[in-house]
Amino acid sequence: MAESAPKKFDIAVLRRVFGYAAPYKRKFYLSIILAILLAVITPVRPWLIQYTVDNSIAKSLVEEVIFITIIQIGLILVETAMRFAFTFMTSFLGQSVVKDMRIAVYKKILSLNLSQFDKTPIGTLTTRSINDIESINEIFAEGLVPIIADLLSIVCVLAYMFSVDARLTLIALIPFPIIIIATYYFKESINKSFFRVRNAVTNLNAFVQEHLTGMPVVQAFAAEGREFNKFQKINKEHRDANIKAIFAYSVFFPIVEIVLALSIGLVVWWAAKDSLALQESKQGVVISFILCLNLLFRPLRVLADKFNVLQMGVIASERVFRVLDNDDITKPPAGGYQAAPEKIVGGVTFDHVSFAYTDDKYVLKDISFDIKPGETVAIVGHTGSGKTTIISLLNRLYQVQKGEILIDGRRIDSYEPDFLRRHIGVVLQDVFLFSGSVLDNITLRNEDIPREKVEEAAKLIDMHDFIMRLPGGYDYNVMERGATLSLGQRQLLSFIRALLYDPSILVLDEATSSVDTESELLIQHAIDTLIKGRTAIVIAHRLSTIRKADKIIVLDKGELKEIGSHDELISKGGFYAQLHSMQFEKRQTVTGDGQ
Repeated sequence: MAESAPKKFDIAVLRRVFGYAAPYKRKFYLSIILAILLAVITPVRPWLIQYTVDNSIAKSLVEEVIFITIIQIGLILVETAMRFAFTFMTSFLGQSVVKDMRIAVYKKILSLNLSQFDKTPIGTLTTRSINDIESINEIFAEGLVPIIADLLSIVCVLAYMFSVDARLTLIALIPFPIIIIATYYFKESINKSFFRVRNAVTNLNAFVQEHLTGMPVVQAFAAEGREFNKFQKINKEHRDANIKAIFAYSVFFPIVEIVLALSIGLVVWWAAKDSLALQESKQGVVISFILCLNLLFRPLRVLADKFNVLQMGVIASERVFRVLDNDDITKPPAGGYQAAPEKIVGGVTFDHVSFAYTDDKYVLKDISFDIKPGETVAIVGHTGSGKTTIISLLNRLYQVQKGEILIDGRRIDSYEPDFLRRHIGVVLQDVFLFSGSVLDNITLRNEDIPREKVEEAAKLIDMHDFIMRLPGGYDYNVMERGATLSLGQRQLLSFIRALLYDPSILVLDEATSSVDTESELLIQHAIDTLIKGRTAIVIAHRLSTIRKADKIIVLDKGELKEIGSHDELISKGGFYAQLHSMQFEKRQTVTGDGQ
């Protein structure tokens, strides 16, 4: 997802970034002090060399030359130590801010409503959390404080040169307009190139993340060639953006060297002309000026680059702050959350609920129904009728636009989300397992849940023996997304996860759709045992799995069509009866019973 063109430098964003450095203000102030000290001592060595050449060497004062040389060596060691401390301090400061900001961003991502993940590619959020935040480190390591240090160094060197010979300094600065013009164009070119590189990195991350996740689909449909061509195109855009930046560097640095050579040439020529006219030696001045010009051009070479790094860091910060400022989160009601009850009993009410994922395209339209505590309710309907949306709303994964949902007579937004979700157990159709052990995936790394309780839950659905046959048993690594387990096995693990948390409300969202007949029989008894004494909501395409439901809710295109028991709805001969008839006839056709 490409960003718009880079904006002008935003001081407010930079100020906000430095707000994250507040806990480390001592290190920040120390880096500023080091920057000032480094700038002050920068012209000392040229002055010592000038003095040595014009006085000590000219008067053959060998002991003084040795003494000054020792001072020079000591000064170099001190400057090296200070420069190390400065570099370490600014980098440490940057990494500390990056650590804190990355924690803040990840915490914010965890709190976002699912609607944000529907609208934002995962690769883009990955870029915000990793690449963009890493760019913020450059604000400290290569940005504002180093720029201040370089500017102070330039000022101190120029002040020394003017104090020694103002006219010769002006002569040396004659080529400077060239470097100013070159720096401006270099800065603009690099700014645009860096921006293109950032966009290319975002696109690469989004593409690679999406296609690695969807690799089974790519290979199943023999789409490797087409997807590889798309990758090559995006990768080429990334390369081209980098090459344009490299080209700008390749032009700018030789120009700097040429201007430096011109300045040195002018200094030597003018000093030689003066020496011939005035019959006085300026060897020490010439040598010190040559050293000063090198000290002057050293920061100039990188100053424009650092300005761009600073600006790109600010742009990256702005993108990160957009994530941090995203207010699409589960918010408490105006009066705050009410005190949590000891336990949720399990009564559920949908009162004229309407919901749309985008704009006014409602996927649920004025839905109303009641589920009594302990009831088993089935929700059926064609694909896209809104069955899974009802579950998402019950868990407060999305916000209802119209109407209200109540649990035990209380609006669900009066419950704290964590409390609410701990009392609603969900087994989804698409089971997601994280890279890690079987135990970690069942407990979701909750250290308060003992292994014995996990084994007890596994035994309820006859999964304990299967898990113990795995290499390492409960410590077996299931790999990312459970790649080393079958679809049915992953589904059964999700059942253990739901059983373990002993929910007041159990939701089975197409929970047996990916399980074969044998596995379904294994878990059916466990489900029957589990739903006793608690509210159960079963969503299934297989009508045979919901015959025992106390109540069946029939949906079609987001509208509630019928409510009743299986026998009542069959006797009505309505929408549910048609669904049942269609599935029964389909089964007969598949098995050949009707022939």
